[in-house]
Amino acid sequence: MLVPKRVKHRREHRGRMRGAAKGGKTVAFGEYGLQALTSSWITNRQIEAARVAMTRYMKRGGKVWIKIFPHKSYTSKGVGVRMGNGKGTPEGWVAPVKREKVMFEVAGVPEEVAREALRLAAMKLPVKTKIIEREEVGGESDEG
Repeated sequence: MLVPKRVKHRREHRGRMRGAAKGGKTVAFGEYGLQALTSSWITNRQIEAARVAMTRYMKRGGKVWIKIFPHKSYTSKGVGVRMGNGKGTPEGWVAPVKREKVMFEVAGVPEEVAREALRLAAMKLPVKTKIIEREEVGGESDEG
């Protein structure tokens, strides 16, 4: 399970999820990627479930990159606790994912295996997703 080693503040504001991701919109390491089409918080348990689903389908072949990390804590108050008395206790960790962010990347397996593995991972996540391929950077080289 992914959790930060240490944090400066245990309790954070919720923040806003406006607009598209600033970076990480393209496949950088692997051959295929899973891109978010909507914004949401993704918990460390959901990330782990997606990772397990992918690696099991690929029979531990190939390589998987997880490009999101749950660095934000979320809190909740206990059942039957009255209003007021400050913020609740930290319950878990989430990764705020904006739309167009590539969350997972896969390489080293055939295309149909990679697509099915990413599809299974997408089932575990609370965002709409699409599978994208790596784009070759640069045009034709004209030496001479």
